[in-house]
Amino acid sequence: MDWSIVQQYLPFYQKAFFLTLHIAVMGIIGSFLLGLVVSVIRHYRVPILSQLSTAYIELSRNTPFLIQLFFLYFGLPRIGLVLSSEACAVVGLIFLGGSYMAESFRSGLEAVSQTQHEVGLSIGLTPFQVFRYVVLPQAVAVALPSFSANVIFLIKETSVFSAVALADLMYVAKDLMGLYYETDVALGMLVVAYLLMLLPISLVFSWIERRLRYAGFGISGSSSGE
Repeated sequence: MDWSIVQQYLPFYQKAFFLTLHIAVMGIIGSFLLGLVVSVIRHYRVPILSQLSTAYIELSRNTPFLIQLFFLYFGLPRIGLVLSSEACAVVGLIFLGGSYMAESFRSGLEAVSQTQHEVGLSIGLTPFQVFRYVVLPQAVAVALPSFSANVIFLIKETSVFSAVALADLMYVAKDLMGLYYETDVALGMLVVAYLLMLLPISLVFSWIERRLRYAGFGISGSSSGE
């Protein structure tokens, strides 16, 4: 391995690392919020919106993420809506992640028995309070392994952002390979960068799962978004 090349390109990888992480964080937060809204709509079978939510999930989960990014970056300008590469990446990640998070939330919501609702209402809580203080915490605890898998899945999906001219980690790696033909160095630095991003997240989720299990929330099973 040519360490001079590593030293030369390290600042570019650092910049791309934080850009990728920034977009991933924004996309994942947006995915959680969108997934929660969609799951609630489907769980409570809100007329019309429930059917639209189902259509959204099927569209998002059954089309390649790269095609979704191309639509945002190349298709929307045809109708006069131009988004930057970073905006396309964030919106695309939210669109993709929201469907996976919605299914995770829905599995958690369905795991909470109807008795929990009835008990909450019987002690004077409003339906919103029952959802916020009784149903949602239990649903999140049950779905946490799935959330963990989805977060890791979405971060790995950021590797296609270079297709819309975003200077992310993959973009820098391809640049290094194209200029210096240092494939081993480029891919090695790329692997290290993603490990530094993903490994702490995996460890944190594992720690949270253990804490919740010890607290008696009864987490079991794991469904991946991959």
